[in-house]
Amino acid sequence: MPEDYKISPDEVAPPVEPTPSTQANLHNVSSDASSETKAEENENENAAPGAQRHMRFPTHDLEQTREIEKTGTYDKKEITEDECYDELGFSFPTWKKWTILSVIFIVQVSMNFNTSLYSNAISGVDGGIVERFGVSEQAARVGAAVFLITYAFGCELWAPWSEELGRKPVLQASLFLVNIWQLPVALAPNFGTVIVGRALGGLSSAGGSVTLGMIADMWEADNQQYAVAFVVFSSVGGSVLGPVVGGFVEANLKWQWNIWIQLIFGGFVQILHFVCVPETRTTIMMDKIAKKRRKAGENIWGPNELVPFWDRFSAKEILVTWIRPFKMFLTEPIVLTLSLLSGFSDALIFMFIQSFAIVYKQWGFTTVDIGLSFLPILVGYFIAWFSFIPAIQRNMKERHDKPDDETAQYESRLWWLLFTAPCLPIGLFIFAWTSTGPPIPWIASAIAAAIVGIANYSIYMATIDYMICAYGPYSASATGGNGWSRDFLAGVLTLPATPFFTNIGGELHLAYASTILACIATLLVMAVYVIYWKGPVLRKRSPFAQQLSEARTQNDTDGRRLSKMPSNVRANSFARSQQDLRVRQNMGSRQQSFANPSSRKNSATGPGVKSRPNSRKESAV
Repeated sequence: MPEDYKISPDEVAPPVEPTPSTQANLHNVSSDASSETKAEENENENAAPGAQRHMRFPTHDLEQTREIEKTGTYDKKEITEDECYDELGFSFPTWKKWTILSVIFIVQVSMNFNTSLYSNAISGVDGGIVERFGVSEQAARVGAAVFLITYAFGCELWAPWSEELGRKPVLQASLFLVNIWQLPVALAPNFGTVIVGRALGGLSSAGGSVTLGMIADMWEADNQQYAVAFVVFSSVGGSVLGPVVGGFVEANLKWQWNIWIQLIFGGFVQILHFVCVPETRTTIMMDKIAKKRRKAGENIWGPNELVPFWDRFSAKEILVTWIRPFKMFLTEPIVLTLSLLSGFSDALIFMFIQSFAIVYKQWGFTTVDIGLSFLPILVGYFIAWFSFIPAIQRNMKERHDKPDDETAQYESRLWWLLFTAPCLPIGLFIFAWTSTGPPIPWIASAIAAAIVGIANYSIYMATIDYMICAYGPYSASATGGNGWSRDFLAGVLTLPATPFFTNIGGELHLAYASTILACIATLLVMAVYVIYWKGPVLRKRSPFAQQLSEARTQNDTDGRRLSKMPSNVRANSFARSQQDLRVRQNMGSRQQSFANPSSRKNSATGPGVKSRPNSRKESAV
């Protein structure tokens, strides 16, 4: 027998004294063993001396084992990432990765474009929604608020399904539904239809949680940062593009064109995504690879193939999948802390930009001019994006030089944020006291807006990068909490934003209102430094993140710890194969999944249970 198939004494499970009922059950299983081939019997007889024969799932009783065997997976080998790494998204050529990401960039822009363009339909050359349905401007803003609020929940609901069903079908379904719900808004016979259409459109939006999850499909945590920076720019930039385009639409076209343009853009994006973007979700690709190999005569199965369809999508499984991102948001200190930081930051900025129409009318800006006044924020986003390039290079070098330093691997990703986050209160303070109108030039407030843009991009980029690194293949659920906070808080604060800037204080009401926001921002920035210095403590208190970290660094490959091995993608893929099973158990999904700690070594198995030589992972998923 080859040496790899032998069992060392320290792998042997301790003998357990069977109860009378267990003896009877074992007798029944032993009878089933008579159907095993002669070769298997000889192999068991040649096992290492002293090796005890035990069940493949020794930590569970016989009844549980039989329940697991009902799935029919005990004689099927499950493919692992390291066995097909060259065929997964991680091994796509660079040009293909960036082509896919460029399309995703446009998809993300379209999603955020939808959140902001509606505001230009409130009024216009034909009176807009206000005149069409006889409602006040404040009431018409409900359409913007409800979209953002339901968008927040849409991100959470769609994200886990992209991990179960694949990124492509989920994004296609999302884009299709969003486009469909534009129709009742544009053709609405009454204002109630507008609100319902906007609510359903927001709920149908998958958002950045899915698009950012695709980064974890194609890039290892060690080199994902350029991709994260790119997609984050599309997210924040799309929100600014809306009012820029909307200014021209509001000044020249009927209000419905704000909706038709969203539909035209969304239809183009859906077709582009369908044609140009393949599936990238690792588990879905592994299923396809396994099917292809079975046609060649190999007995190998994908991770999702080993569970019957109705078991994967039972009522309990659906509930578990939907609850996952909310559970992570509430129980993971990392997700909760960073999401609230990012969410309050975005909400403050959203209130801040609601003041633009009020502020710039003091200088006689037209509708088109007010739309263009959002460009300084976009300039700030560009500056922040480019500033992250050397910061990322520095961070990658630090992580390479200190492979065993957890702070270097995780918290160092927040380093540049220590310098850019203060731009949020600084920009708001400057804007507050330069937004009071002439004789102060309007360009002063525009510069302040650019400074605020630097902070908004930096906070979103750094927190997302940190969370994707910490949560790996389940980053879509983790970042869903971040997106939920940003959209929900922005939506909630949409309605009070205009009264806030018009009713606080007297002659200097604009200055006082922005000063209040700047003071709140100062408190938020202090939290950035706490997270940077206390990050290791937060991660230790995050059971889910800790499990993933242990799977990356403590899995045994040929007797060596991954954290001590040279950095290579095969080690990372093996760790993910192990962590994926542990994640399912931790999150309550597919609890009948077990990872075999002695991944490279064959084990003796009990009667009636076939062994799987050289399997890197034993599972009944």
